[in-house]
Amino acid sequence: MRAYIGHQQAVSAEDFAELALGTPVELWLGVEGETDEERAAREDAARDILADNPHLPDDLIRIAAQVIEENPDLFDVVPLTRPARGRRPARKGVAA
Repeated sequence: MRAYIGHQQAVSAEDFAELALGTPVELWLGVEGETDEERAAREDAARDILADNPHLPDDLIRIAAQVIEENPDLFDVVPLTRPARGRRPARKGVAA
């Protein structure tokens, strides 16, 4: 199944987020190993984008909800089971 946002195909969850935001996901999440200066510049750019687009967070949530509803298989999650807790046998005896 193919999914599109606008005229662009989204293949992964990251693609959906990037197309919905109109910016690379790394702008919002950062990248491993970035310097303090790079982080500050990235955060400044993100603040500028949010200032210019105050409804962006609401739009992103709306688009994400729509994508999840239309493509539930993208988030096909298998619940993890917890192992049964076994009781430790009582120790009988005297401590030395």
